[in-house]
Amino acid sequence: MKFLHAADIHLDSPLRGLRRYDGAPVEQILSATRRAFINLIDFACSEAVDFVLLAGDLYDVDWKDYNTGLFFNQQMSRLREAEIPVFLVLGNHDAGNRITKQLRLPDNVTEFSQEQPETKILEHLGVAIHGQSFANQSVTEDISASYPNAISGYFNIGLLHTSLNGRPGHANYAPCTMPSLLSHGYDYWALGHVHKHEILHEQPWVVFSGNLQGRHARETGSKGCVLVNIDKGQTSVSQIPVDVFRWEICKLNLSQITQAEDLLIEVRELVTEKLKQADGRTLALRFILEGATSIHNELHSYSERWINEIRATATDVGLGNVWVEKIKLQTRPLNAKTEADEGALDVLKEFLETLPKETKGLQALSKEFRSLINALPPEARLDDKANYIDPSNPESIRNFLNNGVEELLMARMQM
Repeated sequence: MKFLHAADIHLDSPLRGLRRYDGAPVEQILSATRRAFINLIDFACSEAVDFVLLAGDLYDVDWKDYNTGLFFNQQMSRLREAEIPVFLVLGNHDAGNRITKQLRLPDNVTEFSQEQPETKILEHLGVAIHGQSFANQSVTEDISASYPNAISGYFNIGLLHTSLNGRPGHANYAPCTMPSLLSHGYDYWALGHVHKHEILHEQPWVVFSGNLQGRHARETGSKGCVLVNIDKGQTSVSQIPVDVFRWEICKLNLSQITQAEDLLIEVRELVTEKLKQADGRTLALRFILEGATSIHNELHSYSERWINEIRATATDVGLGNVWVEKIKLQTRPLNAKTEADEGALDVLKEFLETLPKETKGLQALSKEFRSLINALPPEARLDDKANYIDPSNPESIRNFLNNGVEELLMARMQM
């Protein structure tokens, strides 16, 4: 017997704000959740699995229109043609009170009740599946506590959307503990809600499948579903990547770099390695440059140039399969300063960090800057420029301070 366990599909997740990023492959990213789901269905059919489990958050939010539901039903119909049943629970994103539009599900799909735990028996396989859907977004009680104990003589599965005992970055919904789950005597707990694949316990198995498709830079690495194979009483669990667009964090320690041009060699090698690991997938890369380095001042003083040099190098290596989402310069100067120097720089640094929060200070500064407006070149005063700075506007000054001026000024002071 074999089955698939998946969760957190977030079909048609809106991914707001993507269009702000210059050069972002917006359409490719927006379609990624659908294409990953199609990969899941393709794999289920090719492997002829006995059933599919979906552990919540099939949808991200209420449907904009019925196309999201129609797409899901089409994929379920494909599984019906392959005689593969589907069992699902609703999570916090697609809870009973969140999806207002409804379509009748194909008859091979079973959605567990929102009112209380249910058990579905697959007699021909000797399987008992226990589950309960979220009735609303904020389920704060341990709904697994009401799940029935294992049925003797069956392979028992618990289908649950939960934060377990808490996970960083995830709301504490349907919290429970490992001892509580194990006390039910189930053979496999199919969990959803946490977007990172985790095997928390073996024999019995307690598994977060992770989400099918990374949607932003906090959801990095391989994403997919879990294939569970039971053969002669032995259970094996393996992650199956189905993602089509992969996010990666590229950290570069520049402590050994003495020439800024050598940075680009490091970038080229790292992007080449990431592409090999991605197995043909398009990559979204976030670079973080760190470490104490002799090129610190060069990078920060001419940050626009070097950021674009990195983008150009990564794009050249990627041949259309790489998009650089962001580059963070977090290096430190190599040479230590005297205590007096450090003290003065600390005062300046504190001032630059505090100023954006001080409305009165910004207003006073804007008055001082008004005399500069006429001295600016005409192109710097055009309202339609993306980086237009109005020295007389406190909010404009605040935005400027929050977007790299501290790093630039500190670098220049240390040259």
